[in-house]
Amino acid sequence: MISRLGHAAHSGLVLFILLLLLVFAPSKGVPAPYAAMVMDARTGEVLHSRNADTRLHPASLTKMMTLYIAFQAVQRGEIGLDTEVTISSLAASEPPSKLGLRAGQKIRLRYLLRAAAVKSANDAATAIGEAISGSEEAFARRMNRTAAAMGMRNTTFLNAHGLTQRGHMSTARDMSILGRHVIYDFPQYYNLFSRRTADAGVRTVRHTNTRWLNSYEGGDGIKTGYTRAAGFNLTASAQRGQERIIATMFGGSSTAARNRRVTELMDMGFSRAPSRATIRRPQPPGASIAQEAEIISSNNSRPANGSKTIRVTGIISRSLRPVARPEQAAPAEELLLAVDTNVIADALAEAVETAAVSPSTPALEQSVVPQARPSEVLAQITQAANPQPQPDVQEIVTRISTSGGRHWGINVGRYNTRYEAERVLLKVALNEMSSLDGSLRRVVPRSGGFDANFMGLSREGADLACRRLQARGTSCFMIGTE
Repeated sequence: MISRLGHAAHSGLVLFILLLLLVFAPSKGVPAPYAAMVMDARTGEVLHSRNADTRLHPASLTKMMTLYIAFQAVQRGEIGLDTEVTISSLAASEPPSKLGLRAGQKIRLRYLLRAAAVKSANDAATAIGEAISGSEEAFARRMNRTAAAMGMRNTTFLNAHGLTQRGHMSTARDMSILGRHVIYDFPQYYNLFSRRTADAGVRTVRHTNTRWLNSYEGGDGIKTGYTRAAGFNLTASAQRGQERIIATMFGGSSTAARNRRVTELMDMGFSRAPSRATIRRPQPPGASIAQEAEIISSNNSRPANGSKTIRVTGIISRSLRPVARPEQAAPAEELLLAVDTNVIADALAEAVETAAVSPSTPALEQSVVPQARPSEVLAQITQAANPQPQPDVQEIVTRISTSGGRHWGINVGRYNTRYEAERVLLKVALNEMSSLDGSLRRVVPRSGGFDANFMGLSREGADLACRRLQARGTSCFMIGTE
């Protein structure tokens, strides 16, 4: 009798456990909730939305924020791209997708960034967060502060990688906002998200979204994500001519189904977006984020890259404008080299005409008559305007760079034909001669068309050129090594 009762109790316990598993375990046949958002990246205008504010599991779309903060930390000098990061046991134990890092291993930050962006490696993402903030919890707090400053109202981050965790939630709208910030706040790093392969230090990694990038014209990013609870997610971006569209989708049933739907969403965006629009860059997170960031480590040590650490002690109330340097007259020879010969000729004609005016001219009787230029200066100007051939003499003019190298460039769009790309390059060069002076026009064939690039700029020059072009409604982003 006792044996029968024990057997019945055991059977009841087994049934109870099976019931719990059926109730709480995600079912393979039940699709994750669907949500979508389509946005004109130039203006932030919403072109389509469905369940866009529903809080769902973002999966590895989370890594967009992890990488954004890493770019931010590098820009602020908190950490360097070549800083050696020591892998913790927590990072090494993260489940796939992963780079395969071992506890105690050292690896440069730049390789972790590539692994997280291209392969969506969870161990790399955790290592990035720990390297910047000291712990995963501290890094999550910084992620949430940054999200709030961006206007991501329905997002809560609990980890750096996006693996399912109760309370770790976001929305299609918030992820589209984040993707737009990645594009416009850090254009020098955006190329990471379109690399089909990348050297991650310990091995070469392949992109998780290669199929969509190869199949969609103008596609250049941004991030995929998948967990059983989230389904197949994607925040994508593409540029065609002057138009750039961002589309986010949550809850795909498979990679192929997700890619088909995102393609439909992107096509919808390009059909609804105006061909021309004034670019309204998103406002980067404010200074309060920098003051709250974990810039100073607990032992107040210097970063591994040897850069100087600055302690922020409070809100900056005012910024002193540096005193301008006293102006010094440049030698005549330097002035002549800096001016185009046509301008010199016009100036010469004006100078001669001014010198020929009689002091008794009625129009000048009540004003101060400028003195004629010295004859030796006029002779130098005349010689520059009408140079005589100098056999066996070579004049070498060098351009001095104050920015540490002209290894940067800008992209002004991807076009269907080489002719169209060359035409746009010429037009932009004529309209923006001052900031693009000395750059090289280059058309680069891609799988989705022909990129129109200006190369040979300094980092400051590329940033200035992009800002000036964007102010006039021309889409532009910087190209540089990460």
